[in-house]
Amino acid sequence: MEMFYPVYLNLKNKRVVVIGGGAVAERKVESLIGTGAAIVLISPEVTPRLDSLAKSNHIQLHRRPYVSGDCAGAALVFSASDDAKVSASVFQEATNAGAFVNTADQPALCGFIMPAVVRRGDVAIAISTGGTSPGLAAQLRRKIGKIIGPEYAKLTQLLSKARPEIRRLVPDSEQRKALHYRILNSDIIDRLKRNDSAGAERRLREIIES
Repeated sequence: MEMFYPVYLNLKNKRVVVIGGGAVAERKVESLIGTGAAIVLISPEVTPRLDSLAKSNHIQLHRRPYVSGDCAGAALVFSASDDAKVSASVFQEATNAGAFVNTADQPALCGFIMPAVVRRGDVAIAISTGGTSPGLAAQLRRKIGKIIGPEYAKLTQLLSKARPEIRRLVPDSEQRKALHYRILNSDIIDRLKRNDSAGAERRLREIIES
């Protein structure tokens, strides 16, 4: 059985085409907001939410049906059309152009699938069932979301800020790895859960300087 390869993509300034104007297209566009992608939305009609997203996020909105050539230059294509013929045409064109395609509810017309994601700042946990059970993936996302709270976003900010100093003070990679483990196994995360950011910073400083 073939497996999907999990990967996070840098879509900054990459052309990403979304075809469709309904609720599914909404979810696809919302997932792309903040990635820096050059989003192109194509549909004769769009929901009020999509219209608002297009206006506020500088999305190219073409109020017309899909036509051959719309996938040219795209890194990714999301096909969220209710028309089976359109979906098949989009998949064929995008694939021939070397773009990866995700077609809503049609695994056979997918070059990639969308995971359920728990996102806490720079922490992103993707859950996938290989497209076989989106409901299970969504349930697992809810469970993991209860465990991984906003304190992990704060922790990544602390670690990112301290990283240059840690690299300067601890040039040896193995020693640096051990230091990171001491930080992660400390009570810093508990302090962040209590919204004690100042205490967490002090504790991080103590560990680095010890």
